[in-house]
Amino acid sequence: MGVNLKDIIPSKRIGYGDLSGKTIAVDALNTIYQFLSSIRQHDGTPLMDSQGNVTSHLSGLLYRTTNLARLGVKPIYVFDGKPPDLKYKTLKARGERKREAEREWTKAKEEGRFDDALKYAKRTSKLTDGMLDESKELLDRMGVPYVQAPSEGEAQCTRMVLDGEAWAVGSQDYDALLFGAPRIVRGLTMSGKFELSLIELEDALAGLGISREQLVDLAILVGTDFNEGIHGIGPKKALKAVLEGRVGEFEDEVGFEEVREVFLEHPTTDDYEISWKAIDTDGLVELLSNRHEFSIDRVKRAASELEKAYKENSQQSLNQWF
Repeated sequence: MGVNLKDIIPSKRIGYGDLSGKTIAVDALNTIYQFLSSIRQHDGTPLMDSQGNVTSHLSGLLYRTTNLARLGVKPIYVFDGKPPDLKYKTLKARGERKREAEREWTKAKEEGRFDDALKYAKRTSKLTDGMLDESKELLDRMGVPYVQAPSEGEAQCTRMVLDGEAWAVGSQDYDALLFGAPRIVRGLTMSGKFELSLIELEDALAGLGISREQLVDLAILVGTDFNEGIHGIGPKKALKAVLEGRVGEFEDEVGFEEVREVFLEHPTTDDYEISWKAIDTDGLVELLSNRHEFSIDRVKRAASELEKAYKENSQQSLNQWF
C-alpha cells in the first residue's frame, strides 16, 4: 500500500505522448495487484479458467503491456525480492484484513448485494508464487524484460532510473520518492478514467522546503509499510513537525533509524541485463490458450499488435528502438 502523501506531494497531469519513446521501470507487484483487484466479474469473482486458476493478472499484463507498446512506452517490470524484516508486521496485518474482506464478500454474494460484493472482493487479492512465475513467463514470451530485485521492487526501480536504465518509476505508491526516485509516473498501468500524472522529486522537495532525508522522516511519522506511524499525525501535521525540527520528540515512539535505513540504504543490484526480444507467438498460445483457455484469436491478435508496435517504433531493429 505504501505511504500516503497525496495531500502534500504535487503532481502534474501528462499524456501518453509525453512518455513516447521513454523507458519506465514498473513496480511489477504493485501493477499485478491492480489487475487482480480490478479485473473481476460483477460479483467480485476474478477471471478464471475452467480449472479454477485465476487469470486476471495474465489478462492485465498481456493487454495493458501491448497497449503501452502501441503508445510508444517501454516498460521494464521489476519484481520484489525478500521484504525487509520490518515489513512482516504490515504483511501479517494485510493478511488479516484480507480474511475479513473474504468473509464480507461471501456474505454480500449470498445476500445478492453485488456492489458490496465487488467492493469487498477487490480487497481479497492474493498473489501466489505460481502466479508470479507465470507472470514472468508471460513477459518473457512477449519479449518484454523484467528484473528480479533483491528486496523492495521500488528501490530497484529507483536505482535503474538513477543509473540511466529508465526515465521514471511506474507505480501508484509514493515510496519510490523516499528511495530517491527523481520521477514517478502514476496511472501508467491503470485503465479507465484514472489520470496519468508525473511527480518529480526535486520539485516536490523544493515546494515543501525539505530534503529527501526529511521527507523520509515525514513519512515515518505518517506511517509506512515498515512502521505504524504516530496516531493522529497525517502528512500536513508531519510536515509541520519536520519544518519545526520536532522529529526528535517522537524518537521513543518510532524506531526512526531502522526505518530510515530501509529507505536510505536499501539493497539493490546491477546484476541484470535489459534486452527486448522477439515475440514468441507460439509460446503465448501455449501459455494462455492451451494452459488457461484464452481465445487463440485474441492472443494471436495481441501478439500481432505487439509486434507491429515494436516495428513502428523502431527505425532499424528492436534493440535499437529499445
